[in-house]
Amino acid sequence: MQDRTYTADAEPGDTVTVAGWAHEIRDLGGIAFLIVRDTTGKIQVKFEKDEMDDDLVETGTDVNRESVVKVSGDVEEEPRAPTDVEIVPDSVEVIAAAEPELPLDPSGKVDADLSTRLDNRTLDLRKDEQKAIFEIRAEILRSVREAFRELGSTEINTPKIVATGTEGGTELFPITYFGQEAFMNQSPQLFKQLMVGSGLERVFEIGPIFRAEEHNTPRHLNEATSIDFESAFFDYEDAMDACETVVKAAYEGVAENCQAELEALGYEEFEAPSGEFPRLTYEEAIERINATGALDDQLVWGDDLPTEGETALGDDVGSHYFITDWPSEIKPFYIKDHDDDPELSTGFDLMHPSMELVSGGQREHRYDRLVEGFEQQGLDPEAFDYYTKMFKYGMPPHAGWGLGGERLVMTMLGLENIREAVLFPRDRQRLSP
Repeated sequence: MQDRTYTADAEPGDTVTVAGWAHEIRDLGGIAFLIVRDTTGKIQVKFEKDEMDDDLVETGTDVNRESVVKVSGDVEEEPRAPTDVEIVPDSVEVIAAAEPELPLDPSGKVDADLSTRLDNRTLDLRKDEQKAIFEIRAEILRSVREAFRELGSTEINTPKIVATGTEGGTELFPITYFGQEAFMNQSPQLFKQLMVGSGLERVFEIGPIFRAEEHNTPRHLNEATSIDFESAFFDYEDAMDACETVVKAAYEGVAENCQAELEALGYEEFEAPSGEFPRLTYEEAIERINATGALDDQLVWGDDLPTEGETALGDDVGSHYFITDWPSEIKPFYIKDHDDDPELSTGFDLMHPSMELVSGGQREHRYDRLVEGFEQQGLDPEAFDYYTKMFKYGMPPHAGWGLGGERLVMTMLGLENIREAVLFPRDRQRLSP
């Protein structure tokens, strides 16, 4: 539609053609209004019944809400209109009529539960506040890509169909691949490590991951977006520095470029995190959790942190923070142990006050130690030969991390359910749409 004008660009004195959805119709007797909505906003179309062609008035006022329409006419100043201007139409065309009964109300005047919204995502995203989430999500991804490039990283794409799981176990989706058993990949971890041993050295990837975990919580998905980073000649401290840089860049991009979307979500103020993220050791973390009294049983060395403990610690810290130096026994085989203490790993997590966002660490780059790690966790090194053999040919020290994309959106915007940060979420109950 070459001659189309967006509603936000319509100025008094212009002759325009706008196209969008019939958002609302108001019939006041001798005068009626059609509110047309497009991706940039809304504009009022005025029908003075006694002065206009009957067919024109009927077309513009009898249309069902959410029908797709095209309106041509002159733009006039009108301070009483929602945007201070209105169109006096010469023509109105209904391009695609909507049914009179809608499964949800895109105007937002009538609430719908999350399940209904997800079943009708196209209609749901016609609401300003829902659309705003995905405009912000897009800005987050743009900002982190820019931050990665500033860190000298190369974007890569790794396989999502694999012969073995990244971490073994049963949390895998099996598929049949030309008569062979294969799996949907849990993580790009092993492939991005192989890349730091190549000529690329420093890489990032933004892509889907698949985990067959039988959970049903507001913070877990079975298909999620992972924002991954890996760099040769980085230790775990360097990796945390890069992680902090990227997360802050995401917030800064949203603060700078998404004011209209933040306003649609009800934000009066939105600030990017400032100052360095605190770095607590695992031992310090369990001591602080125990000191809060939030748990019935005291945590001891080797325990994983329960959700209630993470929440209590997050309330105590009050900002993003790292947990470092986890026990080796509860971190994956590819995480390197401290040279001076094999019971202590170089693994770290980045936490939002409400939940974990990032898991990372320095990787074991020595072939013999890597194979030992496989055996200690009950994994067959031969099944991972494509990965382990490359460590025989000069693998540099390296470190990296994976950041949950939806969790970043969820925590940044204070969403109650992670499914609100996904266009078409996949969980135990939802495979369609």
